Amino acid sequence: MTEPIPPLRRTLSRTLGAAAFLLLAGYAAFEARRLIAGPAITIASPRDGSVVAGPVVHITGEARNAAFFAMNDAQAFVDESGRFDEALSPPPGYTVLTLRATDRFGRTAAATVRVTVADYCPARS
Repeated sequence: MTEPIPPLRRTLSRTLGAAAFLLLAGYAAFEARRLIAGPAITIASPRDGSVVAGPVVHITGEARNAAFFAMNDAQAFVDESGRFDEALSPPPGYTVLTLRATDRFGRTAAATVRVTVADYCPARS
């Protein structure tokens, strides 16, 4: 004949099992938060509304959870850590740069930075 499990032991076993389940579910939700959030773009430079002197504009920043990344609808590239550094040679005047990131589920994020490119003319000697 088998002995019944004492109530204290049964309660302790159920409590530990529930705690382990909650810990595992919490960890899974913590790890999945980036997938749930979708792509995100952060532009480090240039600042929106800034004036850039020179023929080349470097746009730098970070794109997270991006399977496809584009600048002004042309494919651009990010490194393993999600950072990007793209050079663009726009004409002098007001320029709008639009960055788009798409994740593997088709969700899209966009960021826009507006810069004024000063007419660059070096002094002649």
